[in-house]
Order: sequence, then structure tokens, then C-alpha cells
Amino acid sequence: MDGNPAWHDLAARQPGSPDDGGAAAWLRDVESAAFVALRAGTAGDGAAALDGLCRRWSGSARLHWLHALLLREAQRHEAALQAIGRAGDDAQARALLAQLHYETGRPAAADFARARALAPGDAALIRGHAGALAAEGEGGAALTLMRQTLADRPDWVEGHTYAATLHRLLGAPGRDDAGFAQACRALPHNLALRLGWFHGLAKAKDWDAARAVIADGVRLLGDAPALAIARLYLAAESGEADDQPDLFDNMTDRADAGLALARVRHALRCGAPDRAAIIAQAQIATPSASLFWPYLSLCWRLMGDSHADWLDRPDELIRVTTLDLDHAALAVLLRSLHSAAAPYPDQSVRGGTQTDRPLLFRHEPVIQTARAAIEAAARDYIADLPPPEPGHPLLGTPRGEVKFAGSWSVRLGQQGYHAAHSHPAGWISSALYVALPDAMGTPPAGWLRFGMPPPELGLDLPPYRDVQPQVGQLVLFPSTLWHGTIPFDDGERLSIAFDIRPPRR
Repeated sequence: MDGNPAWHDLAARQPGSPDDGGAAAWLRDVESAAFVALRAGTAGDGAAALDGLCRRWSGSARLHWLHALLLREAQRHEAALQAIGRAGDDAQARALLAQLHYETGRPAAADFARARALAPGDAALIRGHAGALAAEGEGGAALTLMRQTLADRPDWVEGHTYAATLHRLLGAPGRDDAGFAQACRALPHNLALRLGWFHGLAKAKDWDAARAVIADGVRLLGDAPALAIARLYLAAESGEADDQPDLFDNMTDRADAGLALARVRHALRCGAPDRAAIIAQAQIATPSASLFWPYLSLCWRLMGDSHADWLDRPDELIRVTTLDLDHAALAVLLRSLHSAAAPYPDQSVRGGTQTDRPLLFRHEPVIQTARAAIEAAARDYIADLPPPEPGHPLLGTPRGEVKFAGSWSVRLGQQGYHAAHSHPAGWISSALYVALPDAMGTPPAGWLRFGMPPPELGLDLPPYRDVQPQVGQLVLFPSTLWHGTIPFDDGERLSIAFDIRPPRR
């Protein structure tokens, strides 16, 4: 609470009890301050302040709920669970309890069911309930829940997207997008529904089906602007317009980051890195900058521009260290989490699976030990970075807290690999090797490769560097740096990965 006058003021003004005059107005002020802290990235300060406020009003369910909410945002999930246990039994408290149980790897389906009973129409709770059922080995029940809900809500685009993903992860028979198809037949003029269907097909690179969805949409709805953009995106990403560098020329006045990214990728495919660089650089001052830095690297390398060296610095910014962990016990737990039949369609995994739920928030001691070691290594990496440089996405970012943007495990099998990718949600990214085959094949089979562009862009650029994995080895690097892995002969390649988010303070 030090240095935050708003919280000091609230503490000074706290009534003696929730029954005192002015207590309701004061509680509204606390709630407002808590949501300001959530938006401002100061949840840790707010949680510390609420700790004292809750001690003085130990019976206030609302204060405990706010405390749990801020503790969760501060990534202190175990403390949040203690707080939510004192927050009463209303729909919001039940929902947060369910979410905390889910995120910490505990059984949560029953909690979501109880929360849904108090708020039966809440779409987020339905989606959370299905996710919890799937995580607990009840994939069929999860899919049934989504399908029953969608029968009553055929226009729920996010629900159809999740149902299609769940269908794929479970390896269920039939097409993943059957629900979208049925809904679009029932609601043929619903543009959002059709675009959701198209986006799912595009992620899966099912170009023929995507083309049919858009053609049918144009027939029913006319050439709406969103459908026109979808047609251009389809032509660019499917490769059918690689000889049309002017494909997007009529769309240059649209302030849309997704469209700008499609234009950058298309310009690179068409052999025009200078054009791609101009489009990408216009986005660097926007909130979408993290999407474009990796592509600027490719542009600059193709153009022979030294800014690529300034940005990527593979010899300076890729660090390898070793963590002293119980890798055998960690591997046993991780294997139990890899229950999917297929990877997510928009992930880089090929020939393997990726876990759901935020891995490093799980409650098991072996995970918490790994998390502590990872956080210490990340702090060391940050402390050893070169001096701050304004404008650089890694070095120009203020250095402070170590918080996760995401964490997961990947299990690859025979000929498995990661396609080249970057991490727009992260600041620092990683690979921690937990188990590896005795022999992966002729080197560099199974190695981590930096600097190779996505193969679908058809760019002739050599990799920067290959890193041979070793059990216990942690590799840290800028999230803007392209990376992937090389297919290996056989066996199991089991790893943990995470993104450190840009510090908010």
C-alpha cells in the first residue's frame, strides 16, 4: 500500500463495521479502487491493501471477494483460494472459486455446476464448466453440454468455436465445424456466425471449405466489407494470389491490425519486403506492435538492413541455463496432463499435444518448485540484460515484476516438431526440457532453431542458431524472435514453455 494515496485514504476512512452509517458508500469506493487496480496492473498493491481492510471487516463477503479477485490477478492463486473461501455463496463467489480451482489444476466441474445453478444463463460459466469437464476426463459430457447449449443459442459464436476445438481435441468422429454448419443453415443471414466459421476453417488451413463458406455468405448477404476482407485473406494465405502484390491495395485506408498483418505477410510472399516493412512499421506505435516486430525482423534481414541485428541479437539475447529439479517426478505429472488426441488448430505443435490450463499455477508441489526456479531464472535473465534502449521491444520495456502471460507443456512424438512461430502475448519466452529420447537422430534432429521464418512465406533466410536440448536446460529469449524445432526420429520430447508478460509496473 506504500505510495498509493487512494488505498491509504480508504484505509483511513474505513467505518468500524459494515453496519455503520456510510459503510455501503465506502464499500462502493473500495470496489471502484479494486477495478482501477485491475486495469492499471497494480493488483498486488490492491491485494495488500485489502488484506488489512478484510482483517478489520472479517465478516464482509464482498471485501473477501474483491481480495480474491486481486490476488488472482497478482498470480497468487493459493492465497486467492483462501480469500474466496470467506466470500460467501453468491454467484460471483461461486464463479471465482470454480475458476481458481480450474486454474490451479484442481477438480472444478462441480464448482462450475453450482455457480451455473445461481446464474444459469452465464455463457462464461457454461464454457468454463465444459472446460473443467474435459480436463477431468469427461470430454463426452463437455461436448454434450456445449451442443445442448448451442441448440438453444445457435448464434453463440464463441460457443461454436470452443465446441469445434473440443471436438478436435477429443478426436471425435465427424467434422469439427458441423455445429457452425448447422447454425448457419438455421441463421443464414447472421454475418458474425459465418465469419466465426470461416476463421476456424482458416486456422485449420481448410481452404476449400473456407472458400465455400465465404462464397455462400456473399450469395446470401452480398459483398459485405467483412466478407470482402475474408476473401482477400483467403486468397493471400492459401497461396492463390502470390502473383498479385496489389491484392490489398483497395484496403489501405482501414485501421485494422489483423488486416495490416495479412498485408505484411502477403507482401513478403510476393517478394516485396520493403513494402511489408512500411506496413509493419506503421503498427509499431500501436497496441498491436508485438504482432509486427517478428515480421519487421524478416523484412530487415531480406533487405540487408542492420536494424535486424539491433532487434534480434541472437548471440546476446538467447540465454541457456540449467535448473536443478526433480525431472522424473515432473515428467510423470506432465504426462498425465497430455490427454488430448490432437493439438489446437492454431498452435505451432505438429505431431504432439499441448496442455490446457495455466501450467505454472497448478497446486502440485513439483510444479510450484519448478515455478520458483523458473521465476528466479527469469529475474536473473532480466538483471543481466543489456542497458535499456528506448524503442526496443525487449530492452526498451520497463523492467519490474515477473508475471506469466501463459504456461503450458508440449509432448512431441515421432517426427514431431514446432513450426516456426513467435509469441505476441509475451515479453520473454522459453523452453524447459523435462524428458528427451536417448537418441533423436542425426543432429540437429530435435534441436531448437532460432531465426527461421514461417515456411509458408517461402523466404530464403538461414536460421540464426540451433540449440541442442538437454534435460534440465532452460532457454530464455525475446518473445519477438522466430523459433521452432527440427523433427526427430522417435521417442518422447517433453517440455515446459511459458511467456513472461511485459511488466505493468
